Amino acid sequence: MVVLAAENIYKNYSEKTLLEGVSLNLSEGEKVGVIGVNGTGKTTFLRILAGDEQPDSGKVSRFGTVRVSYLPQNPVFETGTSVLEQVEKGLSPDLAESKEFEAKSILTRLGITDFDADVSLLSGGQKKRVSIAAALIRPCEVLILDEPTNHLDSEMVSWLEEQLKKYAGALLMVTHDRYFLDRVTTRIVEIDNGKLYSYDANYSGFLELKAQREEMAAASERKRQSLLKKELEWAARGARARGTKSQYRLDRLEELKSASGQNQTEGLEFSSATSRLGKTIIEAEGISKGYGGRPLFSDFSLLVQRDARIGIVGPNGCGKSTLLEVLSGRQEPDRGKVVIGSTVRIGYFSQEGKELDPEQKVIDYLRGFGENLDTGEGRLTAAQMLEKFLFPPALHYTEIRRLSGGERRRLFLLGILMGAPNVLILDEPTNDLDISTLRVLEDYLETFSGAVLTVSHDRYFLDRVVDTICAFQPDGSIRRYLGGYTDYLALREETAPVREKKAESKYRGSHEQKLKFTYKEQKEYETIDQDLEELESRIAETDRLLSENASDFEKLQELTALRDSLSEQLDQKTERWVYLTELAEKIAAQEAER
Repeated sequence: MVVLAAENIYKNYSEKTLLEGVSLNLSEGEKVGVIGVNGTGKTTFLRILAGDEQPDSGKVSRFGTVRVSYLPQNPVFETGTSVLEQVEKGLSPDLAESKEFEAKSILTRLGITDFDADVSLLSGGQKKRVSIAAALIRPCEVLILDEPTNHLDSEMVSWLEEQLKKYAGALLMVTHDRYFLDRVTTRIVEIDNGKLYSYDANYSGFLELKAQREEMAAASERKRQSLLKKELEWAARGARARGTKSQYRLDRLEELKSASGQNQTEGLEFSSATSRLGKTIIEAEGISKGYGGRPLFSDFSLLVQRDARIGIVGPNGCGKSTLLEVLSGRQEPDRGKVVIGSTVRIGYFSQEGKELDPEQKVIDYLRGFGENLDTGEGRLTAAQMLEKFLFPPALHYTEIRRLSGGERRRLFLLGILMGAPNVLILDEPTNDLDISTLRVLEDYLETFSGAVLTVSHDRYFLDRVVDTICAFQPDGSIRRYLGGYTDYLALREETAPVREKKAESKYRGSHEQKLKFTYKEQKEYETIDQDLEELESRIAETDRLLSENASDFEKLQELTALRDSLSEQLDQKTERWVYLTELAEKIAAQEAER
């Protein structure tokens, strides 16, 4: 049964068309994710559906006694309202009383424990979490959420996933968290150039279906171009047997010329440009930092190498951003020291972002970093870089105040990359960036020749980008794990404790026992690096074949099974590498003591 319907919605902002005849039916129990490039109108569409904004034309219908609960992207609260009052705002006294325990429970789970605090004095992230609690406790048949995962740490995101999976009503949300979309949604709708495209699948299924749609559109465009070429040749030759050309043929020529071709989102790919990096990058030795007598981290040492890919995770408020500031030299540690190499050129993408001049034009902001950038593709102008970052020429001379929040973040990121840094420090880079930009940022970081340190709660981003996780522990220490975020979870919860116990019982034992490789282990240790490289190469080749055969379902199924098998082998081989490497280090230490 349809509970909410949008029919033929049009919406313009000055000269920019956001929504052009968009329609959507939301059925009972459906869970729909809305995606699209920043600035395409996702938030506007949600506001129209929630009744907070009116379309230029078209209508939104709610059926029966349907109630809507809405989480805005940037909530605004009145001064003097407590956290609990804000969450219960709009509820009847009886309902507010019955919901109080649930409200406090959700707030606590989201890291808000001072229920009497003035909500207007909270940070932006805390306000967002208060709004999430308010949206979740309201009885409703439709829940509309705009960027619910922003400002949540990974544990909170996992908890919210479970809540929304159990939610019985209809759900419509904008989020750029791809794991979240994969695990929660049953349908993806994409807003692209004013149009809405619907895919009956989660995010993984959407990628396959979109590839099919674009391939069909490309085939149609090739056919149109072929017909147009023939008609143009005919028109150029003139009539051989008749004095006048066929009016039908001329009409068809005009129709083919005026037909719009395939409208694809322009790629953001470009080669990374960096300055030379010396031997010393960043060396932290025994650093500690705290505020007001409260320690954040203590006795942490880190040697950042040239090709480092380090992800930093932990609960909100534990000190992740402070650690980045100390490692970058922006803050001094309370104890210990940080040495930054003389050739290091840091590009720092802060969580808050730079306060951009709202009256400055987009292209003038970028030209402040330089007129040109030397890349692997050659020298590119500021205008060319803007186009590669999805800023069409029509936006180049637009004032920054006209950009959406996500577009401003994208511009800020581009400005950092224009500076050709050789070390990137990224504090929550995924907040407010659309999925298209995230994909390009991930691809850029894969080819980036310098070091990358990032704080992020985006699990997909961490899995794609980093190979080491530094995780804050409850006691203020920071522990390192090999692999991406998924590997970290497995090592933290299962593998690491078991392996450590086995290693202790098998090798440390009594002082009389001498550690050594067996003959088989020695042979395996000598070749395991090569084995890992071969598996990684096979996975890369399989990924390439998957991309090339996206429309061949039988081949796709075969390649997917092969990739899963290779990934499992790689995981097992990596675990074995960790075990053998640790044993080799213990053997070396034992020999050194003798």
